[in-house]
Amino acid sequence: MSPFSYLAVAILLFAIVLGNSNAQLSSTFYDTTCPNISSVVRSVVEQAQQNDIRIAAKLIRVHFHDCFVNGCDASLLLDDADGIDSEKNATPNLSTDGYAVIDDIKTALENVCPGVVSCADIVALASQILVSENGGPTWEVQLGRRDSRTANRAGTTAIPGPSETLEQIAQKFTDAGLDSTDLVALSGAHTFGRARCSTFVDRLYDFNGTGNPDPSIDTTYLGTLQQTCPNGGNGGTLANLDPTTPNGFDKNYFTNLQNKQGLLQTDQELFSTSGADTVSIVDRFANSETDFFDSFAKSMINMGNIKVLTGSDGEIRTDCKRVN
Repeated sequence: MSPFSYLAVAILLFAIVLGNSNAQLSSTFYDTTCPNISSVVRSVVEQAQQNDIRIAAKLIRVHFHDCFVNGCDASLLLDDADGIDSEKNATPNLSTDGYAVIDDIKTALENVCPGVVSCADIVALASQILVSENGGPTWEVQLGRRDSRTANRAGTTAIPGPSETLEQIAQKFTDAGLDSTDLVALSGAHTFGRARCSTFVDRLYDFNGTGNPDPSIDTTYLGTLQQTCPNGGNGGTLANLDPTTPNGFDKNYFTNLQNKQGLLQTDQELFSTSGADTVSIVDRFANSETDFFDSFAKSMINMGNIKVLTGSDGEIRTDCKRVN
């Protein structure tokens, strides 16, 4: 084979690999096969939000936790079954929620577009709609993902944890193909939602085994959190991730970090880690909500592109909880 032939084959193989990643995703993917997809999803999530103000944060978290394992393939949604060891049972996912709403969306879409819309796309689109509904940015969600036929419970160690160091979290983002701007922007989803006392109580009383609180917590804020989460108290008690505007999507999360009022260790370390490149990004977003919103939208698209299944890979589940 001539050198030119080798080159042609190499280019072709590269194109095939690229085509099987995210090149087939498109914001118009369902324009002919399910043109009402957005209105159907919006109708269900708007009703769900009337019943649960936290549903936006819950579904974004599901999207995030799903994408960081095998990619955005809805593997997290699968229940235990023959050959399926559900990711829901892994420690990082024990407190995830919102699955019933995803099932409601799937049922509604199956009624109008049977066998067309993937569960992975439902999670991505519902996340965008709910961010926008709560005052955040909108963006053109890239669609065309397909659903996995397997789960990867062991792979859930790739999900960032609330007590990890910035170095550990940054490495997990790098492993997923995301950068520091993505890390800070996506952390901004903590502008709404709640966290259990068990995920941060060590910061309040015995940070890193020192017997003292985390010195990066504002003392007044510390007192408030200690009232909410007494030492040895109920670890399931919830605290607002954003103490200023807990149910709205805005830039206050970043001003909270500047004021030493980040709830989780992984939140505050974005700003309090000396020399970290995340500090200037936090400052940027605290100074400009437009900058944050633009970056968040781009980072959600970036995350939504992680290791997607397209074309003939995977399947379109008829029930998000189980393979066909």
